[in-house]
Amino acid sequence: MENEFNYDPVSAPRYTGIATFMRTPLILDPSELDIALIGVPFDGGVENRPGQRHGPREIRNMSSLIRTIHHITKVNPYKLCRVADMGDVTIANAFHIEASHADITEFFRKVHSACTMPLSAGGDHSISLPILRAIAADRPVGMVHIDAHTDTCDEELGSKFTHGTPFRRAVEEGLLDPKRTVQIGIRGAQNSEEGWTFSLESGMRVIFIEEFTKLGVEAVIAEARRVVGDGPTYISFDVDSLDPAFAPGTGTPEVGGMTPIEAQALLRGLRGLDLIGGDVVEVSPPFDPSGNTALVGATMMYEILCVLADAVVQQKRSGEKDA
Repeated sequence: MENEFNYDPVSAPRYTGIATFMRTPLILDPSELDIALIGVPFDGGVENRPGQRHGPREIRNMSSLIRTIHHITKVNPYKLCRVADMGDVTIANAFHIEASHADITEFFRKVHSACTMPLSAGGDHSISLPILRAIAADRPVGMVHIDAHTDTCDEELGSKFTHGTPFRRAVEEGLLDPKRTVQIGIRGAQNSEEGWTFSLESGMRVIFIEEFTKLGVEAVIAEARRVVGDGPTYISFDVDSLDPAFAPGTGTPEVGGMTPIEAQALLRGLRGLDLIGGDVVEVSPPFDPSGNTALVGATMMYEILCVLADAVVQQKRSGEKDA
């Protein structure tokens, strides 16, 4: 099996071969992996612009452009860990949100049972809830949530399980510790204050984009690290955290967002935390024929992969010391 991981993504033209995340091998058994790259092609939780079901496929295509060694941290996640594409979650009941979420949870339970760290490409943001149901079932976790929206509404269009509600449900279900949760980049007018109110009153640290701009990336990183502390932490990155000038292909674009380089720096600043997984969501290729939003999604996925790989190494060393 070792030969499957000794690959060089620049050894062949990037337009060749079957597209997988970051040109990694396709391996369906999570027990053979340290980090599983997983597609979650579901957008049944959106209330306006759909198309996120196509996100995983286009992110795979654009991730062919990603190379191995990070230019700043010099991390090569493929040398540090066994990384592979585990394919897509099978959504058997795509027209039923709760049933689809159950399919997602079941898939991720198998990944979690194998002690494999998941990094997922959505899909709309509702997928984070069923993922957390699988990997945070035994204790609430902290979260670094990068987004234009808090996603803590109670209900949208008669459903409590949309892409605007996952983190309220996660708190209510005891999956997410709100006092160890930071939401970064929040902006945009709303018809109700309920999302902002729930986040703040539950104890989440909400950094609106104006504060983000005032503080600067380094200070925001320090604040995020303070909030999540030393406990297990999940990363959730919504591409609408970026200004739509950089990522127009998304479900709910909001003007006045981050630049890609700010988002990249923010993700790099999470290195050293006790990370347990992450996701990149809300890439909707039909709203961006250029493919740039999918490229942004692939790039942010790679940034998260680098910090997750470092976390895997640290956790293994800690386990060896404990043994």
